[in-house]
Amino acid sequence: MRPLACATAAALALSGIAAPAEAATTATVHGYAWSDGQGRLRITPRSASFVKRKGFLGYRLKTAPGAKELRLDYSRAAYGRITVACDLKETEGRVALDRKGLGRTRCSPRDLSTELGRGPVPVRVEHHRGKATRVNEFVVADRPDQRSARGTIKRIDDTTVVFASGGKKIKLGYTYATSFSRTTAQCGSGWLAGRPVNADANGLGTKPCTPAHLTKALRTVRHPVLVRIEYTPGADSLDQVWEVFGDA
Repeated sequence: MRPLACATAAALALSGIAAPAEAATTATVHGYAWSDGQGRLRITPRSASFVKRKGFLGYRLKTAPGAKELRLDYSRAAYGRITVACDLKETEGRVALDRKGLGRTRCSPRDLSTELGRGPVPVRVEHHRGKATRVNEFVVADRPDQRSARGTIKRIDDTTVVFASGGKKIKLGYTYATSFSRTTAQCGSGWLAGRPVNADANGLGTKPCTPAHLTKALRTVRHPVLVRIEYTPGADSLDQVWEVFGDA
């Protein structure tokens, strides 16, 4: 069969007709995965370097200039966790890593959906034609500290915003763990609705509310709104939001 295949390819070449190209090779990216709907994730590729030191295997992530966000279907992907069991929220002091520092506990796409529901997951993803074929968790070395900033946010969807400050824009995601402090009397009110009865001397909200209230409030406005935030660079995680009086 091999001589026949070679002869066929040669004949096609002589006739000016290109032989069918080999399927594109699987690409690999590292970064923080976020849920992008049922069975889908989004990930912005980052530069990754393997870190191996006493008692630690993991990766250091840095921004990759020009990298564009990918949206991938993972509904049939193999998923390797760093925990010793698929249903654990934390490692509980025991990790399951291969020699490359990748999670080796075999889990299902459903388990990945559960983890993505909790927040961003640092992963290595092999993908082909818009579909993730393999997803492995890893441990991040030197995870960046939270930063505090003041600027504006604008809703993209129910779990994602664009934060703008000083001429720069960052896409940030939020989860059930994100804190939201309001100036309004009620958590369920529209953005800056009514008199600011829960604001400190700097106009920052003091009433503790939930991420669901943040989603509801952002749905009431179409323009960017003034906020103070705490976020985690690299993970692009929106950790806390303060509504700011004065943006009416």
